[in-house]
Amino acid sequence: MLPSWLPPGGENLFQRIKEKTNEAVAQGIKPIKLSIGQPTGPALWSARLKASNAIKSKEEVWHEYADNGCPPLPHFAKEFAQYHTSVPLSDIDADFLPIPGIKAMLGLIPLACGSYLDGRPVKVAAMTFPGYPTPKDWCRYLRVPVQELPLNPENSFRFSVNDIEPGVNLLMLNYGGHNPSGQTVDFNWWKELCDFCAQEGIRIFDDEAYLSHNFGPENCSLTDVAPHFPKLSWITGYSASKLIANGTGWRVGAMAGSPDFIGNLKTIKGNTDSGFVSAMAAGVLNTIRNDQEGIGRCVRAYRDKRQLLINLLKIYGMRLVVEPHSTFYTFWQTPKEALGREIQSSEDFNFAMIEKTGAVGVHFGDYIRYSVVADIPALQEDIEAAFKEAAVSY
Repeated sequence: MLPSWLPPGGENLFQRIKEKTNEAVAQGIKPIKLSIGQPTGPALWSARLKASNAIKSKEEVWHEYADNGCPPLPHFAKEFAQYHTSVPLSDIDADFLPIPGIKAMLGLIPLACGSYLDGRPVKVAAMTFPGYPTPKDWCRYLRVPVQELPLNPENSFRFSVNDIEPGVNLLMLNYGGHNPSGQTVDFNWWKELCDFCAQEGIRIFDDEAYLSHNFGPENCSLTDVAPHFPKLSWITGYSASKLIANGTGWRVGAMAGSPDFIGNLKTIKGNTDSGFVSAMAAGVLNTIRNDQEGIGRCVRAYRDKRQLLINLLKIYGMRLVVEPHSTFYTFWQTPKEALGREIQSSEDFNFAMIEKTGAVGVHFGDYIRYSVVADIPALQEDIEAAFKEAAVSY
């Protein structure tokens, strides 16, 4: 076998958790999968039906490249973005871009800010500690410096403008519902940030993949606020992955933003990407136009499962870090003792729970995340048995 060209390690957090889970299964432990961030089951029927009709079409337009547009649905990106905001997008100075999901675009955001150019230093501030690690990973690969913004219970996982370090000129945020804390922000929070960034020449990108699952009082998109600041350079990313039940494999989304930033992104994307599958976009569009009942049913189901899991874990001594207002996740303090011994870290607790009880979570920083995409009511007895055995204490 030829040697690797990469240094040892480098596997992401989720791969390590999967490996530990597989080891436990091999030892006869039944897994309780509370780690997965992907909805279970298929996409909504309204999406599948329309997509299948488009796929069966003989019209070439459904089967060709969709580079920086969607040929059979030229207004897809604008309509999809409009679904997520109350701001009339025809009345603002903005541009729109269909994308193959948000995750695939994260590495293009610093490039669209000129990170590859001599004399154009880019420094990113990201919500990755604790948080979804991919923006930081992309910046590491691109050799772009990253400030990890302070996110903790004391600030309710909402940083302030005073936390942004000198030299930062790009924010890569996750406030459509912060993964893993489930926190959102309101109009006034966005207003203060947008004002600051407009004055300082800082670009803002916000990943709002979970926006449709917001249920708290702070249901606000960057797009609701950014147009009030004409000197602000901004982009909001929207995704169908969690909107149409399980659309994670469909890789359909859209971005809305200031024409300068979207224009720069179109240049980079046009040179590196061939777009998404237009037929899947047709399915997504049909659902947001004609199946609000289906979308609402999914949102309600996750809300109910989230509350059930919170109630169960509290009974057995677990302590929430913060009440979630969005996403599929619940976020917990790491116990000091569990399974009859002292706990050294969130990773130690998570891996011990996997090995001894089968309860699989995700350790983020000092905390543990448990998701509710599985059938929580069906798993209730297993969950109760696992945390009863854990006998946690703080």
